[in-house]
Amino acid sequence: MARNDAATLDLPAPTLPTPVIDALREGRLADPFGVLGPHRDEHGIVVRAIVPGAEALQLTDARGEAVGDMLRLHADGVFAGRLPGFAQGHPVAQDYRLRIRWPDGGEQISTDPYAYHVLLGELDLHLFNEGRHLELGSCLGAQCVTLDNEAGVRFAVWAPNAQRVSVIGDFNGWNPARHPMRLRHGSGIWELFVPSAMGAQGGSRYKYDLTGPNGQPVPDKADPLAQATEIPPATASVVACAGHDAPPFQWNDEAWMTQRAQTDPYATPMSVYELHVLSWQRVVNDTERGWDILADRLVPYIRDLGFTHIELLPITEHPFGGSWGYQPLSLFAPTSRLGSPARFAAFIDRCHQAGIGVILDWVPAHFPTDPHGLTEFDGTALYEHQDPREGFHQDWNTLIYNLGRNEVRGFLLAGAVHWLEHFHADGLRVDAVASMLYRDYSREAGQWVPNRFGGRENLEAVAFLRELNSLVRERCLGALTIAEESTAWPGVTASVESGGLGFHFKWNMGWMHDTLRYLSHEPIHRPWHHGDMTFGMVYAWSEAFVLPISHDEVVHGKGSMIGKTPGDDWQKFANLRAYYGFMWTHPGKKLLFMGGEFAQWREWNHDTELDWPLLDQPAHRGVHSLVRDLNRLYRDLPALHAMDHRSEGFQWIVGDDHQNSVFAYLRRAAPHSNDVVLVVVNMTPVPREGYRLGVPCAGVWEESLNTDAAIYGGSNVGNGGRVSTDASPSHGQAHSLALTLPPLATLILRPAPDSPG
Repeated sequence: MARNDAATLDLPAPTLPTPVIDALREGRLADPFGVLGPHRDEHGIVVRAIVPGAEALQLTDARGEAVGDMLRLHADGVFAGRLPGFAQGHPVAQDYRLRIRWPDGGEQISTDPYAYHVLLGELDLHLFNEGRHLELGSCLGAQCVTLDNEAGVRFAVWAPNAQRVSVIGDFNGWNPARHPMRLRHGSGIWELFVPSAMGAQGGSRYKYDLTGPNGQPVPDKADPLAQATEIPPATASVVACAGHDAPPFQWNDEAWMTQRAQTDPYATPMSVYELHVLSWQRVVNDTERGWDILADRLVPYIRDLGFTHIELLPITEHPFGGSWGYQPLSLFAPTSRLGSPARFAAFIDRCHQAGIGVILDWVPAHFPTDPHGLTEFDGTALYEHQDPREGFHQDWNTLIYNLGRNEVRGFLLAGAVHWLEHFHADGLRVDAVASMLYRDYSREAGQWVPNRFGGRENLEAVAFLRELNSLVRERCLGALTIAEESTAWPGVTASVESGGLGFHFKWNMGWMHDTLRYLSHEPIHRPWHHGDMTFGMVYAWSEAFVLPISHDEVVHGKGSMIGKTPGDDWQKFANLRAYYGFMWTHPGKKLLFMGGEFAQWREWNHDTELDWPLLDQPAHRGVHSLVRDLNRLYRDLPALHAMDHRSEGFQWIVGDDHQNSVFAYLRRAAPHSNDVVLVVVNMTPVPREGYRLGVPCAGVWEESLNTDAAIYGGSNVGNGGRVSTDASPSHGQAHSLALTLPPLATLILRPAPDSPG
């Protein structure tokens, strides 16, 4: 590059019309690339820049040698200068640099953000607008990239109705005039590359400053595609990458991922420990090492208890901790309350190496109205519906995603894939599915808009859920989707091809409500509520179910699990142990919320940790030991899990003994198999001697588990560990057992391996 020569010095000074200068410095310029950066006039190349607060700007060559000073066009930092030697060509980013001198004597030399051509490819834009770009996490948002050998951050955000968008951050003094962005017309995406030499790098805080379609100011917005955020209540997004040359996270779970892809989820045990991370143990609340501390403490705890999976209440970033994560705003960012995204990945890696799956609670149904979030993002209803009858959720005072808009649907789909692929999550529990499926959900007549056929079904949500589940099955082998769905919508877990929604599993809310209602009754009243325990088998095979004892059942005055049970303390613990025995032997996968495994007395409080000292008390330690042994039996006995979702795997022996409140059933590992388990549940405090039950196999039957055993805090009533059949047919079986039924207890028996029968 040539230095200024006499001919160049004789050229007229570059200038700009005053209205353009005013639009630049006031951050109102809709097309900054039309003014800033290199531009040709009749005399050659003019470079313009706006750097508020700068003392002086100078043009240099690529080696940093000065080629000409820039003229200050306005005191607010608008500069222009001429590049010599470009009469025949047009410079590109690597041809020149900006040297910025600051009043404090500091200096920056950087490429010019406005010398770069378009950043995102046309295919990216096309796929985004069609809602089919599933790698948005590596496309939009803040991406650490290297362009023309210059490291920096590429910012890209969707705001199609905005007049102007600027990226603001700690690298530019939060001044919207410093880095206005380019609109990619037709796509609605605004983009800009900010070199690291100008301060944009991993860890930089940033937001977007927008002007709405009518010229109205829009509250500064966090990045919808941010992969890291400030720690709430601060609201800025954070550039997530450690640097343009930082190595990616090194996973060590190849064996887990390979095995997961080859596993039939319906024929294998699945016992889930649900937890709210921040209130499991308060020591985990560490903004630097939270995920590491959780791994150190939770992984051995779960391994000891024998749960196959953990399920985390939403860890996507959310502004209000009291929402438990169910009102998230940053659907691509793990919460900053526990450390960096890399530490979250390391936590999942630790779980996988220990043989523990990780399910994430995921919320595509609605989002909060915080001004820095998605609400009227570009000055219009962009992510939400314009009509509050469609777009406002009355129960939660939140906004409902407009799933009829391609870009919004694609945003959510890409977010789901992001957690499963980028973070190796093993499943998504999809929250509030019922609220998505019905346009009249929790609305009175006149408060909702029918679909195009005049019905109440939300057709756009149905299409979205089917697409979500199809994508997960195709792209994320072995990953699960689980619906929290509380209505009788048909085919939630039926295949998309057969007209279903395509989820792998559905929470069985009906079973949960019925059986917990039964549990709350005094034993003397239970004969009149017997059907609450048996009705679940009427529809048990209509869906693939998870039996959920979740966080929702131990808050808001519902009482803890032990608090739901009647009687004195002994009966309370016995009731709970018997109920857990029933739950773990009932068809369906299992889910238990934290604290239930040791019978915490008080309701869950998200502001305090669990009452861990209770484990020093024998009754609570007994429940803890029982849950561990139930998990062990559930994993080890195929009869308890191999046919969880097939009617051939279950058979009532006694389902109608209302008077004695006794339930007895067989579980089988395969149709007509002698790999069988007998379960007997006595829900009264009365021991029953000589209770005869038919069984399919002659010989000795072993008590594999007795919830009344002394090691669990029970009275140790039972059958001495083994009992032999009689030749007396009973209950349609050729053989029978005369059993002693312990009070308020569940027995699990199976043919002894050495039995001649």
